Amino acid sequence: MDKQSTALPAWPVVSLAEATAILTAPGSRFEMQTVAIRGLPTRVWKNAPPHMAALVRLSRGHGAALATIYEDERVSYEAQFRAIATLAADLRAHGVEKGDRVAVAMRNLPEWIIGFFAAAVIGAIVVPLNAWWTSDELAYGLSDSGAKVLIADDERWARVAPHRAALPALRRVLVSRAAGPLAGAERLEVVIGTPGDWATLPDRDLPEADLMPDDDASILYTSGTTGNPKGALGTHRNFMTNILSTGFAMARMFIRRGEPLPEPTRKVALTVIPLFHATALSAGLMGSMAAGNTTIYMRKFEALRAMEIIERERVNSTGGVPTIAWQLLEHPDRHRFDLSSLETIGYGGAPSAPELVRKIAADLKALPANGWGMTETTATVTTHGAEDYLNRPESCGPPVAVADLKVMDAEAARELPTGEIGELWARGPMIVKGYWNKPEATAATFVDGWVRTGDLARLDEEGFCFIVDRAKDMVIRGGENIYSSEVENALYAHPAVTDCAVIGLPHRTLGEEPAAVVHLAPGVSASEAELQAWVRARLAAFKVPVAIRFTAETLPRNANGKIMKRDLKALFEDCAAA
Repeated sequence: MDKQSTALPAWPVVSLAEATAILTAPGSRFEMQTVAIRGLPTRVWKNAPPHMAALVRLSRGHGAALATIYEDERVSYEAQFRAIATLAADLRAHGVEKGDRVAVAMRNLPEWIIGFFAAAVIGAIVVPLNAWWTSDELAYGLSDSGAKVLIADDERWARVAPHRAALPALRRVLVSRAAGPLAGAERLEVVIGTPGDWATLPDRDLPEADLMPDDDASILYTSGTTGNPKGALGTHRNFMTNILSTGFAMARMFIRRGEPLPEPTRKVALTVIPLFHATALSAGLMGSMAAGNTTIYMRKFEALRAMEIIERERVNSTGGVPTIAWQLLEHPDRHRFDLSSLETIGYGGAPSAPELVRKIAADLKALPANGWGMTETTATVTTHGAEDYLNRPESCGPPVAVADLKVMDAEAARELPTGEIGELWARGPMIVKGYWNKPEATAATFVDGWVRTGDLARLDEEGFCFIVDRAKDMVIRGGENIYSSEVENALYAHPAVTDCAVIGLPHRTLGEEPAAVVHLAPGVSASEAELQAWVRARLAAFKVPVAIRFTAETLPRNANGKIMKRDLKALFEDCAAA
């Protein structure tokens, strides 16, 4: 499509069903086949790599092409492969075996990718920990997963170190970019050197490992509605599925227009969302490794700096969450930069205004893209882009060819007809096995190959999905999931709080922000600032309520005893969305 246009008069030339039939025809790149996954017949991409080791070997074929750029550090695919192979051999030599857990806790650094794949290619289960977590939260993830090795940056290790004695399963810690002496840990650079050294590491293959597509590959933590976070146990197939799902979505866009598929070319992406998220890790990194794309990481997102990078490196895609797009669009200095290389601005993980979709196309002359998925689906289930998105800006798109969606009634007993709102269920080769060491939660959420998402949604006659309410009580702030109960539990721990509820307030760029309503015990007092500080000391900063209202009465509840949260939003009418 010409970047100057936003829609074609004859669009769509091809229906969704016809596009899928064309792209998945026998012998095509996106051909499907049916295999048994945990005893259930499942459509899969026939040409997907079988596992992480196959993907990493494939990536070596990109040779001198740049894999990552971080500040002034540039790492080729060959150098990245050598670092992965060296660290993988070192982990194996230090006793890491198939099924052992290896945690990665660091900001988006080139070493993050090395640590993840080095563990995965030898059959270990990688545990990417939320780098924004507090000391206690990181310790919980290490303890719950039973991680044998931790690969961390200096900042994350400083948070974990005080808990080391309480983590008996943790036998070894490798720390990158340590600023000072290390106690109880080793420098990662002793094993693989700095990124500038990786090209000179020995030329070796990956250690041999008996890997199968449905072997365990990762534990990604997702906040639970009650209690501690749950670890979603993903497989190699889950991640490999996203490679072709992303390609299929792009190809479907061209077919819908009646245009021939373009020749594959390497792209440059500016990634500003954390790699511990399924979006950046599965929907982003896996496809980049296969295609030989260059991924640029920033230490911290700043719109001005991002525009400098987009202009200098001729970045083709960026995004992640709507916040990023808004900051680029509204920056007063945007006109100073040549952003014409941008082809796509994609995002998910937070509600987005239809206005944003139109502004990306009109002001940046880029294609807006969206999609829906969750940690339990290893990211992509639906995709939405180009004219489809411009014409249905409230939708998150139709499912990819290997995925199925259905909408069920509240009792999970009956599939609802087209257009009716109910709980969204999803099925396909991207669905994780279940929750790590939580059989009851697994049984409640995963049913005969389907995952119960907790999202309220409807499907239209063409299969486009519309999410109409948040999953359970979740607040999504700039792409970060905040479960109300987690914040409520922190508030309840304060001696003055006897009743509370957390809700989401609309925010123009972040999507939502958490706010709280609190009822205090008689005869005691607490200020908004005091309770915010209390939560901040116990949870990550993005979970702290931006506003707290106090009520003299206990909170309103329905006949089932559940707080009627919709009734509480009127208390925040003075909080205008930013």
